[in-house]
Amino acid sequence: MDDIVTSAIRNVALVGHAAGGKTSLAEALLHRSGATQRLGRVDDGTSVLDTDPEEVRRRQTLTLAIASVPWTTAGGQTCKLNLIDTPGHDEFDLVVDAALSVADLAVVVVSAVEGVQAGDERVWARCRELGIPRFIFVTKEDKPSADFESVLADLRGRLGDRLFPLELPIGERTHFSGVADVLFDVAHLYDDDGQESTGPVPPELADLERSRHTELVEEVVSGDDDQLENYLAGQEPPPADLERTLRLAVAESAIFPVLVGSGATGAAVDRLGDFICEIGPSPDLRPATVLVDGEPTAVVADADGEPLVHVFRTLADQFVGQVSLLKVISGTLREDDRLVNTTTGAEERLHGLFGLRGRTHLETKRVVAGDLAAVAKLTDSPTRTLLALPGRPVRLPDLAVPPGGYTQAVRPLTQSDDDKLTDALRRLCAEDPALVVVQDDESGQTLVTAVGDTHLAVALERLERKFGVRVSTEEVRLPYRETIAAEAEVEGKVKKQSGGHGQFAVVRLAVRPAPRGEGLTFVDSIVGGAIPRQYLPAVEKGVQDALLAGGPNGHRITDLRVECVDGKYHSVDSSDMAFRTAAAQAVAAALQQAGSVVLEPVSAVTVTVPVEAQGDVLGDLSARRGRVVDTGTADDGSGIIEAHVPTAELRHYTVDLRAITGGRGTVRASHDHYDPVPEHLVAATRSTVGAGR
Repeated sequence: MDDIVTSAIRNVALVGHAAGGKTSLAEALLHRSGATQRLGRVDDGTSVLDTDPEEVRRRQTLTLAIASVPWTTAGGQTCKLNLIDTPGHDEFDLVVDAALSVADLAVVVVSAVEGVQAGDERVWARCRELGIPRFIFVTKEDKPSADFESVLADLRGRLGDRLFPLELPIGERTHFSGVADVLFDVAHLYDDDGQESTGPVPPELADLERSRHTELVEEVVSGDDDQLENYLAGQEPPPADLERTLRLAVAESAIFPVLVGSGATGAAVDRLGDFICEIGPSPDLRPATVLVDGEPTAVVADADGEPLVHVFRTLADQFVGQVSLLKVISGTLREDDRLVNTTTGAEERLHGLFGLRGRTHLETKRVVAGDLAAVAKLTDSPTRTLLALPGRPVRLPDLAVPPGGYTQAVRPLTQSDDDKLTDALRRLCAEDPALVVVQDDESGQTLVTAVGDTHLAVALERLERKFGVRVSTEEVRLPYRETIAAEAEVEGKVKKQSGGHGQFAVVRLAVRPAPRGEGLTFVDSIVGGAIPRQYLPAVEKGVQDALLAGGPNGHRITDLRVECVDGKYHSVDSSDMAFRTAAAQAVAAALQQAGSVVLEPVSAVTVTVPVEAQGDVLGDLSARRGRVVDTGTADDGSGIIEAHVPTAELRHYTVDLRAITGGRGTVRASHDHYDPVPEHLVAATRSTVGAGR
């Protein structure tokens, strides 16, 4: 489709709750377009879009997949559909964001059986934030317990009253046989082979269809003064005129059409494709916003404009290496064009442009503004960067990446794995920006933070499959601390004589607890030259050595006030090393004499939950030794809980919160302070002391 024009392109993200039927719907659209000879199915592993082994094994979409297909409507209109299938699991929301960043329309796929679920509400809110037009497709209408009217009421109650059905189901569940077109007052019926025929709306549906028709027409004409005037004068505009007005209302997110069908049987899927082409927005109706010299600027999708390309996703392919997914914001790309990455400054040669249909590469020589494509082996163009002509000061607005809530330490299984681990993790993070890798110097562990346990498990499976690196996981060793339990005055002494210069130093220290969070306070109270001034820095370094060496329970020492009150020296045998060693010995002796208190890290936690789950969440936080600081209400009515919770109690909290709230709860946590560990838990902290300390 190298001859496609911008106005005929439809970039469509299929979004919604996990297992809601998005991939099955995409497969049905592919089959209906003629792009596939048989209907791909998730359950039997024949899906064109869910092809990663991790997806096939779980029967679940875990990454973004694109399928570009030509589509011809029943009325003869031709367009190019770029279908973007997305995960529904909330741990992969950053993948959904990547899809929405290039989509001009989102189709929220809702199950006619389960109704509106947490993932549907989540993506609806995200689309609203981004200003993306939306359709709703109620699928699984052929399944037992399907109930379109109940789902429609649920949709309007949860997502707003701007939702208007363009279709009504004819029959339901096992009797689902077609749809009634609310705009054109005609029935579309499907036989067992998926063949369509048209006819009058069944009598049992006629009254409801006319009522919905009137409701829709009144809403559509309210957006056009001339049509409204004629309608009030008793002249209803022709359906074709209403459709043109409806298209503008959809593009402005003033109306959200609701469609119905079945991805499994393909019934009414052709209608969805037609509606996307006929009333879905094209890229030229939706300018992209970029920053030019730091100022937000709208860029219209103009094929004759200056080239500007968005790298919206980076994938590692076993056969061709790194693949970059692109959207042409402006201009026209051609084979071997050279552009500059506006973030890294790298010059990129776009050799070997291709479209995508799942794993299949579709050769293309030309990509116009608004279209999606892919290219292999860009040198330095990470995700969410722009390619432009040299010297163009343009970049994308920053995207807030929510911090991950699930961290595990990874350990390579063999020396070969160890040799490849750092580079493999770097490449994995380039593909998945939601992953964060940190080398913790204190514990010696390599820490990988993901959104949740499923996200991490999938990432590590990909680490082995794509990069040949196998790892095991273990819990993160928390940075416990110790401080002295009471004041102690002690002496440290070094006295060695073995011929020639010996070693001699005596240091007397008064050691006491400091206020929490102050760290080390060193006080020089030497009078009369008991310790010469040049040795006092060595005394302080010795104290610092003792803090790093740890206390009786093996944890680093903090929050001490150490006062050097007296000492002795020898004019020949004293040295910096002798005083450093004596000071370290004195601190260790003070800790043995006065005892120590083990301190644990405490996180400041903000939890946002549905009001109905707030009581359960508060009880769970209490069971985790949490202390609630404040509660409140968000703008959308959700409950907000702020609490201080020991970090040790939050290891798997994101997973547990999902279970408590049905996937509707979110949490943000950051280190806040240290508190004493309860006495009965002190012994358990000793197992966290690592060799890397």
